Amino acid sequence: MSTEPQSALPEHQIGFDAHGIEPVPAAHRTSTATDQFWIWAGANIAPINWVLGALGIQLGLSLLQTLAVVVVGNLLGATLFGIFCLMGHRTGVPQMVLGRLAFGRRGAGLPALAQVLMPMGWVATNTWIVLDLAVAALERMGVSGSTELKYLIAAAVMVLQVGIAAWGFNAIRQFERYTMPVILAIMALMTVLAFWRVDIAWHGSGTKDAKTFAAMTQLMTAIGIGWGISWLVYASDYTRFARPQLSAGKVFGATFLGMFVPTVWLALLGATIASGGAGSDPAQLVVATFGAMALPVLLLLLHGPIATNIVVIYSAALSSLALDIRWPRWTISVISGVIASLILCLFLQSGDFAHTFDSFMVALVVWISPWAGVTLVDFFVIRGGRVDLGELYASPETSRYGNVNWAGMLAFAIGLIAAWLFQMGTIAAMQGPLALWAGGVDLSWLTGMVAAGASYAVLYPLCGRAIENLGAGSKLGSLSGEAKSTSV
Repeated sequence: MSTEPQSALPEHQIGFDAHGIEPVPAAHRTSTATDQFWIWAGANIAPINWVLGALGIQLGLSLLQTLAVVVVGNLLGATLFGIFCLMGHRTGVPQMVLGRLAFGRRGAGLPALAQVLMPMGWVATNTWIVLDLAVAALERMGVSGSTELKYLIAAAVMVLQVGIAAWGFNAIRQFERYTMPVILAIMALMTVLAFWRVDIAWHGSGTKDAKTFAAMTQLMTAIGIGWGISWLVYASDYTRFARPQLSAGKVFGATFLGMFVPTVWLALLGATIASGGAGSDPAQLVVATFGAMALPVLLLLLHGPIATNIVVIYSAALSSLALDIRWPRWTISVISGVIASLILCLFLQSGDFAHTFDSFMVALVVWISPWAGVTLVDFFVIRGGRVDLGELYASPETSRYGNVNWAGMLAFAIGLIAAWLFQMGTIAAMQGPLALWAGGVDLSWLTGMVAAGASYAVLYPLCGRAIENLGAGSKLGSLSGEAKSTSV
């Protein structure tokens, strides 16, 4: 992490970030590997991971079984995430713009639209989750207020996170750089106290039957590999600012650890506390278990949604620009924050609506695995990482990548159906017939990604390449204007 004082940094490191979706110039790509680690570690130090970490215990798994799923799943998920981060580092281009390679200039608008709409719900959900906990922590400090206090905290958090996201990448980097070391120190102390105060049941009542396997697959989707997959759509938005001279290994290592370490850490903490049998809500248990640390816990609780939501809001604005909306990025960030605030107000009015909406949002994440399968095969297998950057920004009528790449769209649809068939969500409509037939086994992330990727590998030579041949007609990887061909 750089120790250079902020005033000594170039303006593009500390000033308002005016970058949209265009490739970031090399002179402005000043983010270090440590910066990337802090950004992604901050985004994953979220109280929801306590809840997800205890899910294994609630599903009937032992603590050791839960730990095994969390560690193995996140090794796979964080690896996939690190691979996607390499795309942004090599090209300097946001993730949804890179999607134009596989889906076409206008075809890529479908996943981009999902990335515009879903973050608004996630921002509201992430903020709502911590309000009860924050109020409980304040009450332990002698500050009461209940409903009015919730609204006050929600308003303060919303204003702060929307302001940081609207300011842009530079503000996000600085926020994470200077807050995360403190937050990790608090986490370390809380972990020590948890092992000291909680009567941990290492083996518990976990069994080894069909129901256990089903529970393990559901946990794998929720907080194992499924958690890392849910972040793939954000990956390149931040590594596009990483220094060009950084090696692929350093970028991968920083982003892998930024995803793996906090996710596994918080999930294990939640599972450990829940194994003691003191309750079913590990997040509430954290406040109860660490009553003497009310102020540090409060800081951790409030930092979590802010650090996560600034990443989400910023990427939502970039996805809006990828839809060829011509408004300034900061304006779109503010609009996203206003809509998320309205959703949050509905949550505060009705807890039942909030829980239903949260379950619906979790179920919708199923689209990311088939999208990832198509994107991964297109970028690394078919193109070998070689991209004509200029054509990504050409008009839909003239771009060599075509208006709509039907190979990508059809493969995405195939993967989406395959993912749904093996999805075991909490909403009945999101429970696939094959998942129900298999006793609740959830392999949606695997079937969606593999089916979509394999389908695209077959379909691209049949129709995808023909679309590109009708475009500019230049060789794959040739230069367009000043855009340079890159490879991974």
